[in-house]
Amino acid sequence: MAKRSKNTRAKRWRWALLALVLAAGATFLWWQWTSRSWRPDETAWPEQGVLAGEGDGAVRFAIVRGLGGSFAYLEASRGAAGRDRRFGANLAAARAEGLAVGAVHVFDPCTSADRQSANFVIAVPRDPALLPPAILLEAEADFCPEPVSEAAIQSELMTLVNQIEAHAGKPAILAPSEAFERRYRAGARIERRLWLARDRAEPTYAGRPWSLWTANARLQTEASDGPLRWVVARP
Repeated sequence: MAKRSKNTRAKRWRWALLALVLAAGATFLWWQWTSRSWRPDETAWPEQGVLAGEGDGAVRFAIVRGLGGSFAYLEASRGAAGRDRRFGANLAAARAEGLAVGAVHVFDPCTSADRQSANFVIAVPRDPALLPPAILLEAEADFCPEPVSEAAIQSELMTLVNQIEAHAGKPAILAPSEAFERRYRAGARIERRLWLARDRAEPTYAGRPWSLWTANARLQTEASDGPLRWVVARP
């Protein structure tokens, strides 16, 4: 009898564990599915928009506008020589739909600030109607051809910020990923407005409030054939 009782309890534990695993899996699938179309509540966050680049293909900015978007940040330059091939077309299309537009530079930790700012100046016109420029900070220095110290990256980034601001005539916005901020502390060290990212939950990893928030990095809409990065601005 004792052996049979032990077997019964073991079976019950296995069934309970299986049920728990299935429930966790179902919850995860539900989260993934609902995340495809999730956007922050417009009553709480009235200013919303997109971050777009050539990797997103042709973006239908009229639909972005119809979804409640009022602005578009567009990738323009990368490092010392990279240019977004859709920047000009995206800029014209977004403006035609009445969206406010800003330009984004993607920071390369392996390259000097002078070369990167020169690339941005060539790619982005000096236009007072543009929103403040943003610098996307994601790549780390692990794969640079030559070793680059954290102090050197912080110094070059500060120089780049100043040079881009001189061209744009407006303070830049820093957009560090959570991993970049954890390693280089850009948001903590450089007193500029922040653009942080975290799906469906307000990010706090920079230690101070954000101005822009990528709230859903993979929003599925009819505005593009693939997912878009959906952004909100703090009121």
